[in-house]
Amino acid sequence: MLIIGHRGARALEPENTLRALRRGMACADLVEVDLRLTRDGIPVAIHDATVDRTTDGTGPVKGYAIEELKRLDAGEGETIPTLHEVLDLIHGRAGLVVEIKEPGTEAVIASVLMDLMPERLFLVSFHPESVAMAKRLLPGVPAGLIYSKETVDPAGLARSVQADIILPRWDRVSREVVEQAHEAGLLVVPWTLNTEDDFREATRLGLDGFATDDPCAAQQYRQGVTAERPAPAR
Repeated sequence: MLIIGHRGARALEPENTLRALRRGMACADLVEVDLRLTRDGIPVAIHDATVDRTTDGTGPVKGYAIEELKRLDAGEGETIPTLHEVLDLIHGRAGLVVEIKEPGTEAVIASVLMDLMPERLFLVSFHPESVAMAKRLLPGVPAGLIYSKETVDPAGLARSVQADIILPRWDRVSREVVEQAHEAGLLVVPWTLNTEDDFREATRLGLDGFATDDPCAAQQYRQGVTAERPAPAR
């Protein structure tokens, strides 16, 4: 079961910063970042459409050129990292989950990814059109559809845009959803699981992975489950 560090390690460090990614990489199989474009078209790791919540600045991300954005404090003295900086950091050390926040930015993001392709990469989005475009641009890379609303046929919707993964909000996961997705050949990787009860339920449901704000706590749980399993008979 894959552990994905949500926004790096959001519970432990300022989200979507290199500091959070380093912390997440210590325990997660993959780390996740949210990508938006600056005014001058540079992909950067930030969740919100504005910088207000996570930095000491104000206003929309797309209102800043990269040099201006880099002057903002994103917490603990960190700056908002570019996708190039993220790729340099994780290269050969962890997998990467890229969430495409804005439709129309897929080509720019794909171009940067092709310059330094991670060994393991997932491209995901809430926007079905972004998932479909990601598959056209990088057909060999697994892509996933994120959703939070009640969805009648999430597996069917995912398949309609050539997705390989569904990423439901945790409260949208059920045994039926998991079984239908697996029957369709899809991975199921929900978000965001942060307690031992969550991790235990993920194991019971047979999930393929999950996103967590505290990947080190999840890793401790996974190691404990592995240690409890009896050795195979010889």
